[in-house]
Amino acid sequence: MRQLLRFKYTFLTFSSLIIITLGSCDKDMSVSLGNTNENFGITVVDSITVNASTFQMSNLPSATTGTILLGKTSQEETGSVKSTSYFKLAFTNFTNDIPNDAVFDSINLVIKPRTNRYFYGDTTVAQKITVHRLTQELETKNISSTVNGNITPIFVTGPTIFSDQKFDYDNSPLGSLTFNPFVRSLDTLSIKLDNTLGNEIFDMIVSNNVNVASNEAFQQYLKGLVIVPDDQNTVILGFSDTVAVNINYSYIGNDGFNKHGVKSITTGDRTFQFNNIEYDRANTPFAALNASNKEIKSSQTNGQVFLQAGTGVVAKLDIPALKEFMNEPNISINKAQLIVETTGEFFFNPFPNPSSVMLLIANDNGIPFSYVPTPFSSTIQQVPYINGNSMGRNARYVFDLIEYINTVNNVESYNTSLFLTSSTPNLFSTANMALIATENNLPKIKLNIVYTKFK
Repeated sequence: MRQLLRFKYTFLTFSSLIIITLGSCDKDMSVSLGNTNENFGITVVDSITVNASTFQMSNLPSATTGTILLGKTSQEETGSVKSTSYFKLAFTNFTNDIPNDAVFDSINLVIKPRTNRYFYGDTTVAQKITVHRLTQELETKNISSTVNGNITPIFVTGPTIFSDQKFDYDNSPLGSLTFNPFVRSLDTLSIKLDNTLGNEIFDMIVSNNVNVASNEAFQQYLKGLVIVPDDQNTVILGFSDTVAVNINYSYIGNDGFNKHGVKSITTGDRTFQFNNIEYDRANTPFAALNASNKEIKSSQTNGQVFLQAGTGVVAKLDIPALKEFMNEPNISINKAQLIVETTGEFFFNPFPNPSSVMLLIANDNGIPFSYVPTPFSSTIQQVPYINGNSMGRNARYVFDLIEYINTVNNVESYNTSLFLTSSTPNLFSTANMALIATENNLPKIKLNIVYTKFK
């Protein structure tokens, strides 16, 4: 009896090795475990076709991200991206603590890099930014009644400001700065502003003017500021959304020596700090992709597909054969992996791929209403970037779809697609792009399924 058990154990082990060895084939295969009277087998499907296209999402919120995203960069494959940042200003206190004999010196705006030192693009070239005064009041927008069926994107939870919105500002800059974007050593950017504005605010403070009696009144006087990158810039940088506008003054102290003081005005309500994202895809395979023409199939771009944070571009994935496959009788899914291969490298690359990505579920109007969760949980499945290697292996993202594929034949899943996109919160506060690798003019995206079939 023990010999018989040992034989079966050896045979099962040998059969498992056969399955592993043959698992890389592109054909379906069935391996019998025992004799012809057994009623189950193991089958490996090494590829279910995934149709892909590049899709332009609408209504991407860009307020309250904690990041002033500022700059412009260009890539040959997908064109240019430019981010301009708007914000209101507010006093933290209304105490007139400026000495009576003080005189105005200067006014400057100070911004600091985010702690993660975010950048995307070429940091070896000097960058230029200008500061302008808003002439139009910043306002949030409510889209709940404007989209089809009153379904808003899952990431829109109420009135906000979106990345495609613009507000009027004075074309004459209040100040400008040219600087070297040494990301690791960059500490603070200080931009000298027009003294006329500074002197006016200083005089209002010392005279207790009604315009500086409350932030509501002050924001009627100064609707806000916008920082605009130069069109020749080469990098997008992430700065903290805590801005300081310093009113600098000097006075004679009690000891008779000249002293200096500062009255600071800082960022107002973060609801009104947002980044306007513009793109230009002229002379690229994606030139026709815009808010009106939302989708370009991979067959129109020689297999090229891309996704990009900030601009709202996603890789739209459809798996038409999956519904039929899941209707097969007597099968039990053991493993399901979606593998997306990309070009480029994450490390030592001025244009890194997103550090992680997620899958949104969108309806037939292209509105994402849900997401693919981590299996057997309610959290969004955010998969990390896996670097390639020098042996020719592409970088990749790998999703576990073991739970998701069991839902594809549910009524609520009809006419839906998957949107591959950068994970939150980076979707709203960065500009990283991933170009899907191609083979034979097709995107290198595949769905691998391992399942047991009962006979």
